Amino acid sequence: MTPPRRRLAVAAATLILAGFTTACGAVGQAVDCVSFTQELNKITNEFSSSMGTAATDVKAIDKASQETADKLKALAGKHEGELASALTDMASLFEGIKADDPAAATEAMGKLPDIQAKVTSACS
Repeated sequence: MTPPRRRLAVAAATLILAGFTTACGAVGQAVDCVSFTQELNKITNEFSSSMGTAATDVKAIDKASQETADKLKALAGKHEGELASALTDMASLFEGIKADDPAAATEAMGKLPDIQAKVTSACS
């Protein structure tokens, strides 16, 4: 994986983590949103750690992206409505992060603001 591809993957993880740290964590929110935020942060932290250790291993990067997508799908199964839909969209975003296809990864990251808005709306 060339340095730009790795930077793209790390940037994606950072953006996701930053966006969702505040998405549902405001004081006064329902416990479900607090639990949800903790689970989501755990998943994105694991992805970020995986990206850091994957370095130039294309298979490890693709595996980390797929594992994250699978975890997000499982989390979506615990929720309903708009939140489940946003998590499913986010899982698709991670499935689009492939080490050998930076254009698809860039396209996937372009969808991130809309997904973050869906999650924030579902938890407010």
